Amino acid sequence: MTMPGFWDDNEKAQKVIDEANHLKDQVGHLKELESKFEDLQVAYELVKEDGDADLKEELEESLKESRMAFNRYETRMLLSGAHDKNNAILELHPGAGGTEAQDWASMLLRMYTRWAESKGFSVETLDYLPGDEAGVKSVTLLIKGADAFGYLKAERGIHRLVRISPFDAAGRRHTSFVSCDVVPELDEDIDIDVRPEDLRMDVFRSSGAGGQHINKTSSAVRLTHLPTGIVVSCQSERSQFQNREQAMKMLKSRLYQMEEEKKEQEKAALRGEQKEIGWGSQIRSYVFHPYTMVKDHRTNVEIGDVNRVMDGDLDPFIDAYLRLNL
Repeated sequence: MTMPGFWDDNEKAQKVIDEANHLKDQVGHLKELESKFEDLQVAYELVKEDGDADLKEELEESLKESRMAFNRYETRMLLSGAHDKNNAILELHPGAGGTEAQDWASMLLRMYTRWAESKGFSVETLDYLPGDEAGVKSVTLLIKGADAFGYLKAERGIHRLVRISPFDAAGRRHTSFVSCDVVPELDEDIDIDVRPEDLRMDVFRSSGAGGQHINKTSSAVRLTHLPTGIVVSCQSERSQFQNREQAMKMLKSRLYQMEEEKKEQEKAALRGEQKEIGWGSQIRSYVFHPYTMVKDHRTNVEIGDVNRVMDGDLDPFIDAYLRLNL
């Protein structure tokens, strides 16, 4: 950072600073863990000498907290993918089922927002299409924070809800599905070629929150990539130009992810593996009736406290997924 010319390119310099801060943060956490371990050793020796019951109880509590801290650090060390440290673009799309599925999408939106906030991440709504009666028809979030994509890639797939529908006058049980797609927000130095003739751009008035401005101007942008059929929308910025720029970033991220998944499929085929790549398979069930349970079908992790999960406690699922895919 003190080298001549370091600040000539502010964007490049900021990336170096961010990477340095990321590494410093990791080293700092490791030193904290080492200090905790030393404290535990001292406390253990004291308990072994005099057998004080209060001190023993304090040691057991410290052991529990330290074990959780070690597990969190170990999980973070599993994030070694090329773009794991990047911000994440998360999209939710309800399946068939109308209001019931759209309400389920809004519940997942709340769940992911709470999870992100618990991590100290910021959440920006890039695109939001409200449901006709309740919930959302689609929503796209930009979740900013160190390792956001590394964690959230575990959430890619179909999420299934089983409950007594609040929208069914007969009180019948319904099953709803929402697809969750997660891609990394790409750095500017990732070269993805998108030809102008392959794009169709539509503009429209924003439908989400944003005050009077978005209701008076057609500033929202929808881009369709004709060769692949990928459609992205952005309405978070005030100007059409800014929304187009953000939509292009989203499109390039989707195209990059599609290419990466294609490569993985080819590798799996060469190895003779029957492996599904991407977000098209059901990954988790959330059961509210006749019993309460959330089960991840990839790792078999089960949690009986549904409310705890819906309040954003996703770490047990994410941790198990990352360890499964070492």
